[in-house]
Amino acid sequence: MTAPRTMDGLTIDAARRSLAARLAAASIDSPELDARLLIGAATNFDLTQMVTEGTRQLNSTEAKTAELFAARRIAGEPVARILGEQEFWGLRLTLSPATLIPRSDTETIVETALGLLRAMPVNHGRYRIADLGTGSGAILLALLIELPNATGVGTDLSEDALQTAQTNAELHGLSDRIALITSDYAAALDGPFDLVVSNPPYIRSADIEALAMDVRDHDPRLALDGGVDGLDAYRIIAAQAPGILKPGGALVVEVGIGQAADVERIMAASGLVPEAAARPDLAGVLRAMVAWKPTV
Repeated sequence: MTAPRTMDGLTIDAARRSLAARLAAASIDSPELDARLLIGAATNFDLTQMVTEGTRQLNSTEAKTAELFAARRIAGEPVARILGEQEFWGLRLTLSPATLIPRSDTETIVETALGLLRAMPVNHGRYRIADLGTGSGAILLALLIELPNATGVGTDLSEDALQTAQTNAELHGLSDRIALITSDYAAALDGPFDLVVSNPPYIRSADIEALAMDVRDHDPRLALDGGVDGLDAYRIIAAQAPGILKPGGALVVEVGIGQAADVERIMAASGLVPEAAARPDLAGVLRAMVAWKPTV
């Protein structure tokens, strides 16, 4: 039996099931979850409302919106792009075409950074943090939410990305503790900072065309392309970090699969002291590289 091609006249529950079937037929991952999110967005209902109002028919506007969402998802556009937002560290973040979709792997950077900061002898948690290539502001805002006496600076080359980060800072009441600056990583910054974090571009240029369609076609190239060997950004950050970190301050960067050893060597060559092993994410992939500025 073929799923209907229109959602006119369907109940909310029937529309969700119909869309899930269409997404599954199109080989879309997590079709049930995607269908729930998209129908929820089309109706402006949360999960509880979708259950309690499941027998209500979609009105014409909702049906048209749901069909538009369905077409975009079947064409490979990620749900987060369709909805214009993504959750990260429990925070709802607005996205734009200039920002990456924050991914759960990157929460490893937040977890690692929090552990390092809380072990530092800083009075009353008044940490100063820099996020290089901040994008949507995900990492920096997550840290500021957890550290109420900390302040942060986020940099990006994209004015659109910085505007998105500003929107997210305002959304979560953090705009008074964050400054956003147009800069090539740390080039425009003055230290000292207790912590520098970054999720830089680390995909080799030649590998970008082989990425999954939802990444290749919908994430900004500036935030993906790490140069011929994928390590260009790490060389820049490693060269800049000693000049803005306080003695005993830490640098935490996200690394791609198989890059930890190379990034460790780059950090060591810059005069930083890298930890012996990168921290793994929940899938066991080495994800967070830590390096320290010597105290002497």
